[in-house]
Amino acid sequence: MMTLRSRHDRGHLDFGWLNTYHTFSFGSYYDPKHMGFRALRVINDDRVAPGAGFPTHSHRDMEIVTYVLSGSLEHKDSLGNGSIIRPGEIQRMSAGTGIQHSEFNPSPSDPVHLLQIWILPEKEGLAPSYEQKTIDWADQPSQLKLIAAPEGQGGVVTIHQDVALYAGRLAAGEQLDYQLANRRYGWLHVAQGIVRLNGVELREGDAMALIQEGSLSISSDVGSEILLFDLA
Repeated sequence: MMTLRSRHDRGHLDFGWLNTYHTFSFGSYYDPKHMGFRALRVINDDRVAPGAGFPTHSHRDMEIVTYVLSGSLEHKDSLGNGSIIRPGEIQRMSAGTGIQHSEFNPSPSDPVHLLQIWILPEKEGLAPSYEQKTIDWADQPSQLKLIAAPEGQGGVVTIHQDVALYAGRLAAGEQLDYQLANRRYGWLHVAQGIVRLNGVELREGDAMALIQEGSLSISSDVGSEILLFDLA
């Protein structure tokens, strides 16, 4: 079964410095029918103006993944980490027992477009931790790339939950295939472009919940980018 989460139905807030869409309930946007999907709790589609950002704030007991689509994002946290996240990279921060961080757009002229993703951890009270890695697209430019998984299998960033996160980039005319195992769930989010998932067209910001769907066929007539969550 496939259930569409339309881009038009997401929560939307525009603060001037931040233009954001919420796939699931977040902050002042509340929809009891969209509180998350399995362990997936948040997908925020954020555009941050040049020189603006989120001042230091706290998190706990959450796996937070940042995926930049264009521009760059500067990260600082109470563990002493400081970095710039750019397209082609993934960052994971486990808030655990508590962490503080800030996120800013360091560019004086260019906005940054990012997805921030929250995943419920397998248990509370984990030690806070941080990880950032480059996604190597060179060897598999037209395949789904595993970018986050339990135990960091395959050298990807570690998610403390039974979730495998894949990224996919499709050139015009390309197709990606994936098989969800029995008793697994899927969530496909279109980060950029237009794709067809098992014949159904999805555009940037659209998502599809996948329940007992099994075989997935993802194609595009334009350059597109997707994220696919394989969930317990």
